[in-house]
Amino acid sequence: MARFEDLKLSDDSAVTIEWDMTPDLAFCMFSAKGLRDELSNSGERVCYFFIDNYGDNPKLYLMERGSRYVDIIAEIKAPQQLLLESIQRQGQTLNVKDNFPVDSQLKEWLLTEVVEVDESSFLLPVIPEKEDIEFMGDPLPQRKTRAINTRLFSLPTDECHLNDNEMNELIKQCGFSDQIFNPQSTFLNDFVESGNIQTVIDENTGLMWQRFGLDLCSIRNMKNKIEALNEKGFAGYHDWRMPTVDEALSLMEVKSNEKGVYLHLCFSKEQPFIFTSAKRKPTGYWFVDYKQGKVYWSSGTVPGGFCRLCRSAD
Repeated sequence: MARFEDLKLSDDSAVTIEWDMTPDLAFCMFSAKGLRDELSNSGERVCYFFIDNYGDNPKLYLMERGSRYVDIIAEIKAPQQLLLESIQRQGQTLNVKDNFPVDSQLKEWLLTEVVEVDESSFLLPVIPEKEDIEFMGDPLPQRKTRAINTRLFSLPTDECHLNDNEMNELIKQCGFSDQIFNPQSTFLNDFVESGNIQTVIDENTGLMWQRFGLDLCSIRNMKNKIEALNEKGFAGYHDWRMPTVDEALSLMEVKSNEKGVYLHLCFSKEQPFIFTSAKRKPTGYWFVDYKQGKVYWSSGTVPGGFCRLCRSAD
């Protein structure tokens, strides 16, 4: 009951129930906002009741939708006849398998029996599964501080514009792993401790990386996030940047790890596809997808991307 009570769903609450919302409309709303860069933050959400008529019998749920997550907060054990009549009042036959909003009569029942009462026998909260602490691999070796002139790889740091053929050639020439264009890789990493649990260093490239990264947003908002992070001095540094496509591909592993991403275990799985500074010719941005183990391009707006920032460790 505690999670439902924390929402404080009432007429004078700061959290509003969107009575006309359904899952598909909520998805479209967040997509449109992302396209227009109107998402105020990654925690923005909407809460709504809807009728799920995909099974043998309709069910009534309370849903919470954020910019990158969807949770069923509770099932409402409303009388079946009430749900069936609501579907029919919306002009649908009972054999239509779809999601339906709450109509005015069902809304009145919910206000009386669920929302505006201290305890409701109709409300069955859904207890979310306890999240496991992500395994970040065994401890890494201590830093050896390899001299710059002995590094195995020197990666370009400038932004670039590449068409599809040029990207394919870059992957093959540099020996980067890509499950479509180069499933095998000759690129080697040498990850070591950085002295900070938030970062890791690749001795073979001289780059310091975030172990985790920045949350999902558009390219414009991502640049604003990076600027704000540098102002604060993340991990004690003020020169973090979006990686080039070469740098992002340098992290790609040949095989998917136990967390389901083509990365070393020292990196989080929570940033499955990331922005790079490379633009695509004639349009779009190049992304590196560690979930699928490949490079791809997109507009950079919807759904946007995550980011894992880097900087020179020297």
